[in-house]
Amino acid sequence: MDLKNNHITVGELLDNERSRAVFQRRFGKWMKHPMVAAGRSLTLAQLMELAKVYLPQKVIEDTWKELKNL
Repeated sequence: MDLKNNHITVGELLDNERSRAVFQRRFGKWMKHPMVAAGRSLTLAQLMELAKVYLPQKVIEDTWKELKNL
């Protein structure tokens, strides 16, 4: 998938069935959190930076690789 040099928005990723499935499989219980809807305008790069506070770097990298390979 073209991640637009990590400048694709979270909204674009969530609107795509395949990339949404990646997020759903990896972070299912969090997908209904209100912050997901609020974060739709964030870029993937911004999301990855914010995620460092909550997730291990390996989880972030593995998710990025899976999205890239769609």
